[in-house]
Amino acid sequence: MTEAAAGTLEQALAHAQRLLEHDATLAREQLGEILKAVPGHPGALRLLAVAHGALGEEAAALAILAPLAEGQPNWAIVHLDLGLGLGRAGRGQEAIAALQRAVALKPDLPQAWRALGDHLAAVGDTEAAGAAYAQHVRHATSDPRLLGAAAALAEDRLPDAEVLLRAHLKAAPTDVAAIRMFAEVGARLGRNEDALNLLSRCLELAPGFDAARHNYALVLHRSNQPERALAEIEQLLATDPDHPGYRNLKAVVLCRVGDYAPAIGIYAELLARYPDQARVWMSYGHALKTDGQLDRAIAAYRRSLAIEPSFGEVWWSLANLKTFRFEPADVATMRTQLARADLAEEDRLHLEFALGKALEDEADYPASFEHYARGNAIRRAQLHYRAEDTSARVAHIRERYTRGFFEARRGGGCPARDPIFIVGLPRSGSTLIEQILSSHSQVEGTMELPEITSLTRLLREQADAESAMPYHDVLATLDGDALRGLGERYLAGTRIHRKTGAPLFIDKMPNNFMHLGLIHLILPNAIVIDARRHPLACCFSGFKQHFARGQSFSYDLEDLGAYYRDYVALMAHFDAVLPGRVHRVVYERMVEDTEGEVRRLLAHCGLPFEESCLRFFENARPVRTASSEQVRRPIYREGMDQWRHYARWLGPLERALEPVLESYPAVPGGLQGENTL
Repeated sequence: MTEAAAGTLEQALAHAQRLLEHDATLAREQLGEILKAVPGHPGALRLLAVAHGALGEEAAALAILAPLAEGQPNWAIVHLDLGLGLGRAGRGQEAIAALQRAVALKPDLPQAWRALGDHLAAVGDTEAAGAAYAQHVRHATSDPRLLGAAAALAEDRLPDAEVLLRAHLKAAPTDVAAIRMFAEVGARLGRNEDALNLLSRCLELAPGFDAARHNYALVLHRSNQPERALAEIEQLLATDPDHPGYRNLKAVVLCRVGDYAPAIGIYAELLARYPDQARVWMSYGHALKTDGQLDRAIAAYRRSLAIEPSFGEVWWSLANLKTFRFEPADVATMRTQLARADLAEEDRLHLEFALGKALEDEADYPASFEHYARGNAIRRAQLHYRAEDTSARVAHIRERYTRGFFEARRGGGCPARDPIFIVGLPRSGSTLIEQILSSHSQVEGTMELPEITSLTRLLREQADAESAMPYHDVLATLDGDALRGLGERYLAGTRIHRKTGAPLFIDKMPNNFMHLGLIHLILPNAIVIDARRHPLACCFSGFKQHFARGQSFSYDLEDLGAYYRDYVALMAHFDAVLPGRVHRVVYERMVEDTEGEVRRLLAHCGLPFEESCLRFFENARPVRTASSEQVRRPIYREGMDQWRHYARWLGPLERALEPVLESYPAVPGGLQGENTL
């Protein structure tokens, strides 16, 4: 091509690119003419594909971009165009690969990082999505004053980012990009309230700032404000109904509030776009399992493992069904994965628990215990739990919450009797009690609700920084109206979880036994049920269980024994200072005399007996806990003594439990209520 012809071609391409900004149809026609003169010209082909995309002709655009990207493997902008086109065509899995190739070739492509973040958010990889969004901020920032902060954020140097952003916002307090970045720092540091305030201000200044609104919805979800999170997500979807990241977050929040049917539908749609995303298949399986669709859940978990055989959390999800039995080929695969030196710690942790369960089902108890012990050791090393701190907290509560303390506050709190709190240790039979009660026409089952924990956090934030037991100190200063306000706040926060018109609902967060003083003060008419199980059976069942969050005491046998002992002591204290306030259900008695125990339970709740409560296993409601499949069957005895197969290894647990174990189900004299006046 002569120099003159080359110049003419460049002018024609530049003109076509300008046309793309306002008339894609005319641009497409001009590019067609250019390609007649210069067939196969890469620049003209790329612009023609962009024109097709602008006109909604995705198939035509991809027909050009796919071979062009293959023929030009190092042309970053073509891989970006291909990724964007694949995303618009609903081929999200392929879009991720194309966008990753684009940023690998040319990291300073902010549009590619943002699109990549959106797709990674859609498949639930929040960590990778956050990193991509941070890179987008870094490369989209043109203000030299923000470049350093953006780089620090992208490199996870949060203290540096905080200092730079604080200084910048002092000079430019309405810079919404900087406000959003500062909120991201707060969220990563766990300062959710600060992040929410910043993002609220950001959206006040720039209501159309969708990236900030997405962050806002995510932090609201993490802060246990699902109703507000859903409102923000709906606002985002109103402007971009097919955005995969928004839809994934909506599914997550819907599952949080128990709306599984629409969540399942969203996951199915996402999997049509991202068929090779093991994490989305796992989330889909979780939703199906909780909704009682066991066969479909198992199929989803199997699909996830076919994509990623090392995905330990999915192996554990199958084991955690409790009624599921692994095939010999499954056991062989798990052992193969565990033998890998490059296996991620989280996968190894979950695989150890899953293989422990598989070998327990095969009655290979020595090997089973070895795997359970390894899994627990990995998790214990990740935690900063001290049994002494729990014991100190229990001692403080026993000393603070006396009969006189409660008497002085009589008449305060919210008089509603809607909640039924089921407390105790995990794996104590609490899900069984919940299933029995929720089978009554006047009671609705929900889930392990985090609202009481949220209230303790709220009180803690109001405390003196020097306080050793901050929320208890603040609670002691509140008058009756303030206590009533907290009770009403609890009821408002739990309302989204109530789907029926039943007058009573269940909050089955077991660890709420630590907060019985708070519960009694803010909701004096609420019902409290204590689920109790033989200490060795309960504690070892907890040792075999990997919990998604919390329960830090459960990964060491001595810690478990100390925690159970503290629990018994604290419940004995409340029995002494609030006699008759708590109704105790002993699991072994429930198994031996189900009807008698159910009648006593209903009588304590002020409910008439209903036969359906004895046929609880026919209740089709969603169940989220580890016992979800077990409570869909009649009560069975075989689970009561499973711990005996492991008795030879439980010496540390027995020694930690000693007085409680010897006295069960009675309370040893030394642990009975003290400081009752």
